[in-house]
Amino acid sequence: MTCARPVLFFDSGVGGLSVVAPTLALIPTAPVVYVADSAFFPYGTKAEGEIAARVPALLGRLAERYNPRLIVIACNTASTIALGAVRAALDVPIVGTVPAIRPAAAISTTRTIGVLGTAATVRQPYVDDLVARFAADCTVLRYGSAALVELAEAALAGEAPSHDAVAAELAGLFGQPGGERIDVIVNACTHFPLLEGDMAAVAPPGVRFVDGGPGIARRVAHLTQGQAWPDAATPARLVFTRAGNRERAIAATLAARGFAAPETL
Repeated sequence: MTCARPVLFFDSGVGGLSVVAPTLALIPTAPVVYVADSAFFPYGTKAEGEIAARVPALLGRLAERYNPRLIVIACNTASTIALGAVRAALDVPIVGTVPAIRPAAAISTTRTIGVLGTAATVRQPYVDDLVARFAADCTVLRYGSAALVELAEAALAGEAPSHDAVAAELAGLFGQPGGERIDVIVNACTHFPLLEGDMAAVAPPGVRFVDGGPGIARRVAHLTQGQAWPDAATPARLVFTRAGNRERAIAATLAARGFAAPETL
């Protein structure tokens, strides 16, 4: 194991950046390859069969090219659909991303939780299982939003999100029967923590947001414990599966955050 082998983060877009940040807070010199499958973005509106076929094949190509020590599927939709297949196909440690229902249940006082994700994520049996195991005494309301994913991508491309548009999406949770009792929202899409400030500005007072980023970071640190890392941080590598205007705009924003010039797979 050479210290230069990277941790590879994979998402349909820029949402996985909300997982990269807490990981680097724990392992500051970790080499990072960040891959956005922008050619197939967004995953949340795609057929499950398409995601199940595409993600293992694409991660196989990425593993060959970048030789990562560990892969983080920093996408709830891809994880809930394809995690098992990826682990079966690749001889690399794989960390998935699942909705943070357990920590949400631990802090809810009203026992009413909102799960905000993509339509593909919130309907998964995996979510049913998490609710049954960790929030059986809670009312759990779900809402799938493709619009928030687009707003997060646009924000990284330099377009400030409209608070009216954000409020309209949150109304999908609060407008449900019993929604006025929600005191914790699970950001069950890695894009959504990128909009947390905007969501907090339009949510009812006292509503808290939780996501899986910190837990994933701790898992990465645990799985790589004792491994060698570089002495100093290097620019994160940025990879897209398509080169277009939005990718160029996002790359310009990320350059200011220390990312290298983008590559195209």
